[in-house]
This record gives sequence, structure tokens and C-alpha cells, in this order.
Amino acid sequence: MTYTSSTVRVPDVAAVPRHIAIIMDGNGRWATQRRLPRVAGHTRGVDAVRAAVEACARRGVEYLTLFAFSSENWRRPNDEVSFLMRLFVTALEREIGKLHANGIRLRVVGDLAMFDTRIQDLIRRAETKTARNTRLTLTIAANYGGRWDIMQATRKLVDQSVAAGRPVEVTEEAFAEHLAMAYAPEPDLFIRTGGEQRISNFLLWQLAYTEFYFTDTFWPDFDADALGHAIESYAERERRFGRTSAQLEPQSQNVDSLPC
Repeated sequence: MTYTSSTVRVPDVAAVPRHIAIIMDGNGRWATQRRLPRVAGHTRGVDAVRAAVEACARRGVEYLTLFAFSSENWRRPNDEVSFLMRLFVTALEREIGKLHANGIRLRVVGDLAMFDTRIQDLIRRAETKTARNTRLTLTIAANYGGRWDIMQATRKLVDQSVAAGRPVEVTEEAFAEHLAMAYAPEPDLFIRTGGEQRISNFLLWQLAYTEFYFTDTFWPDFDADALGHAIESYAERERRFGRTSAQLEPQSQNVDSLPC
């Protein structure tokens, strides 16, 4: 299933976001403040991931997307990158059984060809094992970049035209079908921890009408209560999608029926 862009159709709005996307920032600085090696922050960050998944599942969030490793993160020191790869393997091996037991589906998006065959195999097995779960879809963006996503979708459209022997009509819907996260609605709420206030090449197409929430809290300290504060902030927002406040119908009515 491919979801329609928010620039085409007004999506449903509820107090609890259907889809939350998070940049998990501040692991290294969390460790540095405690005079620990940066990798200690990444290890603690895995615990925060577990807490976020559990909290989202309890609150009825349907999709949680976490920016774990960007296409630019390869520029980090080699020893840190190597540790992150080992941590990724360990997390996949240890957590997949728990995710499956709790009805959580795992998806991994990004240019996975850059990872070694062991990681690729673990990802495929994890996705297959959890494919039928419906309680929550957890997406890990690994070696992902928003520009990469747009480029790879464009190449697929071009390939489709070549295969058809004629130009394929380019619409938002046709383009969105080829994005890495075509299976998920656009995020309702974007959270970035660690004090930075930018999106850092994350979900560039999908964040067009997303509500942003920035916090100084480092990711290892971002617990269920911190997530609750972010959701409370989101619930207070007025999501107009290009309309005026006067056009908004009472909350009891479905905003999906309004013209955009």
C-alpha cells in the first residue's frame, strides 16, 4: 500500500500521532559528559530505543521510524563506525525475538548494499520473521539519506519509462510509490534529541507537513516520559495543511473530508 502525499489529500489528525520519526542525537556527547568513551553512549542508546518502541506500542502509535545511521555517518572515525556496525548486529540478534513476540514488524531502509553480507542477511531474516506483525511497524533508517531516497526513486521512475518504451506520467503518487518508505504514511511528528535543530538529510520528501519537536535531552536519557512530553506538545498543535483556522471542522468530524 502506498500512502497519498499530504500536499494532495488532508490526512486524518488525532491527538496521538500515527507515525513518529526520530533522529536519535546526543549519544556521544552523553558519554563525553560522563568521561566515558563515545561508544558507551551508543550502547546506552540501544536501551533508549527499546524504551521508545515499548512506549509507542502502548500509546497506539502505528509507525516509529528511527534514524540510526545516515549516509554521512561513514565520515566518522573508523573505530566508531566499526563499533556501530557490531552494535547493529548485536541488536538485531538480541532484539528481534522480543519484537516478534510483541507483535512488532521491523523494516530497515537505506542503501543496504554498503553493509557486509552478515548484516544484510540478518536484516532479511528479521524482516521476514516479523512481516505479518501489525501492532507497530518499527523502521530503522540505516545508511539512509533523504537525497539518496529521492534519487533512487527518480531512477526507478526512469527505469519504468524505459521498460514501458514511453514516458511514464510523473505525479506525486507515482513518485511516492518508489520511495523507501512507501509502505508508511508521512510522519505526523518528528523528534530530534540532543539540542540540534535541523533535519540532517532525513526523510526530506516525507516531512513536508510534519510537526517538529526539538529537545536538549540526549538520546540515552530520552525515556517514556520524554516521549510523552513530545506527544503532548504535538496534541496542542493546530494542523491546518494549508487551510485557515476558521476552516477547521470540530474535532469530532473527519478532517479527511475537507477540501485541500
